[in-house]
Amino acid sequence: MQVVVLTNESLKEELLNTVSSLSEEVIWVEHLSQLHQHKEADVFIDLLFEKSHINTLKELVPKLVIINSVEETLAETNSFFVRINGWTSFLKSSLIEAASLDKTNKQKTEQVFSLFHKKLEWVDDVVGFITPRVICMIINEAFIALNEGVSTKEEIDTAMKLGTNYPYGPFEWAEKIGIDKINSLLEKLSRQQKRYRSFVS
Repeated sequence: MQVVVLTNESLKEELLNTVSSLSEEVIWVEHLSQLHQHKEADVFIDLLFEKSHINTLKELVPKLVIINSVEETLAETNSFFVRINGWTSFLKSSLIEAASLDKTNKQKTEQVFSLFHKKLEWVDDVVGFITPRVICMIINEAFIALNEGVSTKEEIDTAMKLGTNYPYGPFEWAEKIGIDKINSLLEKLSRQQKRYRSFVS
């Protein structure tokens, strides 16, 4: 099996954090245009996914196409794709959230991620999956507390790490994930439920 992964160095490092050697051929690329140079590959993983990638990735179907898409669902991208939560810091985990509408694709995707010593938790194809929704709301509440003068960024980060055993505090997590991604997800979720209104700045 030949796997092509579109990624940057930090996400590559996260994906490989528990791998000493790979049993299958993995080709690492940094630009979307490079995917077609390897169109004979069996699997394509786009860890740098953006909406503008959709048409290029559709051309690779019926090969297995896996996208790092927390915000856009399969209904908004392509029903044959597989979605994962590959936000910065989440690929370090041995368990990755994923969504697929095709049973065969689920089996193939599990096989692919076993190469990287990762297991998949299959969830519904909803905006934000589960963990990113929760983390975004924690980050949002941390910004509310900061704006109300409850505490400092450093104290809030320390309290969350010590109190919940999270690997990062909410402000540290916001910096790793990116404020723009958090705001974008909260904004999309708030169109359905006002409780997701963003106070992140």
